[in-house]
Amino acid sequence: MDIICPLAVPKGRRLCCEVCEAPAERVCTACTVTYYCGVVHQRADWDSIHEKICQLLIPLRTTMPFYNSEEERQHGLQQLRQRQKHLIEFCYTVAQKYLFEGKHEAAVPAALHSLRFRMNLHGLSSVELVPAYLLLAEASLGLGQIVQAEEYLSQAQWTVLKSTECSHAIQSLLHRNLGLLHIAKENYEEARYHLANDIYFASCAFGTEDIRTSGGYFHLANIFYGLKKLDVADTLYTKVSEIWSKYLNNRYQVLSEARIQQIDLLGKRFETDTGLDEAQEAEAIQILTSVWNIRESTSDTAPQKTIFVLNTLVMLYYLMMNSSKASFPRKAPCLMEVEVPLVEFSCVLPSCTGFCPLSKAALQKSSDVRDVSHLLSPACIMETALSSSRGICPLLA
Repeated sequence: MDIICPLAVPKGRRLCCEVCEAPAERVCTACTVTYYCGVVHQRADWDSIHEKICQLLIPLRTTMPFYNSEEERQHGLQQLRQRQKHLIEFCYTVAQKYLFEGKHEAAVPAALHSLRFRMNLHGLSSVELVPAYLLLAEASLGLGQIVQAEEYLSQAQWTVLKSTECSHAIQSLLHRNLGLLHIAKENYEEARYHLANDIYFASCAFGTEDIRTSGGYFHLANIFYGLKKLDVADTLYTKVSEIWSKYLNNRYQVLSEARIQQIDLLGKRFETDTGLDEAQEAEAIQILTSVWNIRESTSDTAPQKTIFVLNTLVMLYYLMMNSSKASFPRKAPCLMEVEVPLVEFSCVLPSCTGFCPLSKAALQKSSDVRDVSHLLSPACIMETALSSSRGICPLLA
């Protein structure tokens, strides 16, 4: 990174830090179009998002070339808008992923980039700015900055109120973040009101059984769990688990029916994918792991519910293994060498069909569901699925 020479800056032009908008003193030497107030914010932005989009910023932040005709100029503007839309979605997805992984500080620069690109493309009062405001609000809540979160949410609310074209999906996100704000302020009545609205608008947009609606059920369940209303919380956690289990099993069935098999010297290839983006995969891991931890603490009363969540987690990790977003990329390629056999597990979950490495003999060896939970800890869920793909169930070893 080079230090900016004040004499090299054109008169009347103000260079601002990409993170805090303070007067800039340094410039990124790789793209030469991004500025920072110091090394700390440059490093934060680089680690969060800038490393991934550094070269993509150059055509967006430099003067457009001279075109010989109006047709060429319109084509150039269309390409510019497409690049902006791509960066909006990319930065938004990266910021979402950080939030679901609990990396709230890293999510801020990515969310700020998404917000600025939206402003440049849609204007300062467009409803398209709302998702970025909500990301920044959620990141602020995670960092304990409640006042800052309230400011972002106020901007989002005001933008929605002014708009006549706000979708149900955006209103769902707005109410979800307002619910999270009131949870942080321990105002549970207001939190329940907003989360109920979140579920309503998400159901209108996607349906009551959609994975995008499950987040509202999950946060509402957390409130009832904290209030010791365990029956209501249990019902909602079960709903969340069923939604994800149904989605993942349906996804597996689709892949099984339409899978692409290529014969080579190593045999058949079996391609797997969750059908989710990185942020949705991170959300699924966060939700299902949280439900699993809660189920484990109450496994004495309903061990089958713990096994249900475990099965769903195994299915999720299994479908993630062979994609470019796999949790253990070094081990994933071994799935390409063999066709993964389906293992019957009606003994575990009669209502579901699909892949699970748990067999009846393995469960008979475990006198308590906590034994199974120990065998399928987060560190070895992937190992279990990998071993099963070779026709070996580690629980039977």
